[in-house]
Amino acid sequence: MEWPESGPECQLNCPHGHHGPHKHQESHGHHEQQKNPSQATSPAGHHSDLAFMEDYSNWDIVKATQYGIIDRCKELIEAGYDVRQPDKENVTLLHWAAINNRTELVKYYISKGAIVDQLGGDLNSTPLHWASRQGHLSMVVLLMKYEADPSLVDREGFTSLHLAVQFQHMPIIAYLVAKGQDVDAADVNGQTPLMVATCKIIGPEPTRFLIKLNASVNAVDKVHRNTPLHWAAMSGNVAALNVLLDAGANVDVKNAMGETPLGLAQQNRNPWIIRCLLDTNVDRSRSHLMLKVLKSFEKYKLLLLFLMSMAVIWVTGYIADLDSDSWLLKGMLFVCTWLIVQLMIRRFVSTQTFGYIPLAFLSGSLFWMVFTWFIRFLPDMPDSGIQIPFALSITGCIYYFYKTWTVGPGYLQVSEEEKKRTVVALAEADCLDPRIFCTMCLIRKPLRSKHCDVCDCCVAKYDHHCLWIASCIGAWNQRYFVSFLFFLFTVVAWMSYGTIAYWSLHCVTNYEKDGLWAFLTQIISCSPWIVWIFLLVVFHSSWVTFLLLNQLYQILYLGLTTSERVSLIKRAHSGRFLGLQQNPFNHGCFQNLVDFFQCRCFGLFKPNQIDWTRQYSMGFEQPRANEFQFV
Repeated sequence: MEWPESGPECQLNCPHGHHGPHKHQESHGHHEQQKNPSQATSPAGHHSDLAFMEDYSNWDIVKATQYGIIDRCKELIEAGYDVRQPDKENVTLLHWAAINNRTELVKYYISKGAIVDQLGGDLNSTPLHWASRQGHLSMVVLLMKYEADPSLVDREGFTSLHLAVQFQHMPIIAYLVAKGQDVDAADVNGQTPLMVATCKIIGPEPTRFLIKLNASVNAVDKVHRNTPLHWAAMSGNVAALNVLLDAGANVDVKNAMGETPLGLAQQNRNPWIIRCLLDTNVDRSRSHLMLKVLKSFEKYKLLLLFLMSMAVIWVTGYIADLDSDSWLLKGMLFVCTWLIVQLMIRRFVSTQTFGYIPLAFLSGSLFWMVFTWFIRFLPDMPDSGIQIPFALSITGCIYYFYKTWTVGPGYLQVSEEEKKRTVVALAEADCLDPRIFCTMCLIRKPLRSKHCDVCDCCVAKYDHHCLWIASCIGAWNQRYFVSFLFFLFTVVAWMSYGTIAYWSLHCVTNYEKDGLWAFLTQIISCSPWIVWIFLLVVFHSSWVTFLLLNQLYQILYLGLTTSERVSLIKRAHSGRFLGLQQNPFNHGCFQNLVDFFQCRCFGLFKPNQIDWTRQYSMGFEQPRANEFQFV
């Protein structure tokens, strides 16, 4: 999710009319001259080319305010113009300064007695309403500092938070909530901001963002007793409806007319929403026993997936190892096994649990590899010169897998209060920027961190989300992950050696004498189980080798993470490529190795110790380091 720009760009706007995006461009009476926003001045008060070309000494104070001509405004105020006096359309100077983001003028007018919450315009709005609707975060922050009341409603019954939601200004939404505005504040019709988002904004945002801010998904309005799910169904907002369903919205609640969201969707004949609601009803109306089974499965999901993976691998090898010569029978058994596995996955494995299947498959494969080594290979290779290295390899593999899993990547988690303090601090410093602020976790992002969409959390020094570990690889566990890859590589290498040795002793065939086809046929018929295990070895060795070499290359030669390398490659395609090695994190191969593994060797080496969960600036900058911003 990206936030729209809310910087101090020059805009001339008219706030009359309804809350529609095009109404702001209308001209009214003596404001018809302001049609080109690019002719305005900056909020800092620097005059545009128009101001230099045109003599503004005769401008009225409204026009001078809109263009940010501070000198002319001060001249007229000192001459006796009442800063509280509205124009003929009931709009005050503070309104015009707020909607055009003239911060210096707002400060000046308030110092001269302007009322910060004065109502004006056709919609009887406050300056804060106008700034919120237009998306001027800096102006909203300034007005709030002058104690503007965000809970006031305009003629249509909207608060500033409702307007920010309606016009999708995420930074302002976050700031208002962080400043204490109730995320479930109701307008005059009892509609919460989440209801406004679901019924007026087609798409997942800002619905998802409001839910992140703990908005209630089951609140009801005062008039129709509709929930956000009712409004999403009526407006045909499929994306928002899916977000609400994922958040646990009640699909059975009825409004004042006794209608459920499904009933409204059927009235509007929206097939997509009907399908989503029906599927949710089916999933949530399963029998009590099935729910107990599912809950038990979720509780012990890793163990059960591991056992299921072991069983599937064993059954596959057992079928292949049957004495029967009928490949048709074996084929039918394979198909039945595959169908049973698919049925179990669909019935018991949820979307969240599905991501653990590769981890379970890898664990089950390792189990049967070790079993095969000790049962089939050990009798033929009793030499301790082979058995001890293999035992060390499998021990190192298990140990570093355990460390990678338990240590974690360095998830960045803070309390709700700290999130609010961060939002307020960054907004007031004009730094509420997605490059340094995570719009999903609502935290300030440390250097080299990134939000993982799978884990839905920010990770310090994010490398990638590894499906074989079912976890992110980051600052805390990357060195354990690389060690795990190394020992896993040695395990599959020893398994390959053991397989070849077994075939040479037990399979009476010769490639040079019998040819390729006879050679393969003899090997398969000699021991189908060994062939099956060897296929698993080949499969796992392919991705292990690639990942290990890729990690070592990035760590030693580039000093980058996978995410940073991908980001630089993308920049290369856009013509902003500076070279993968030219980055502030590359200190040479040797020092990169020392820093990554924190090697000290009894004081011979001095690794750089950096806490990437709290590193917000480059205290180790090299030339051109400021050019590398990995987003």
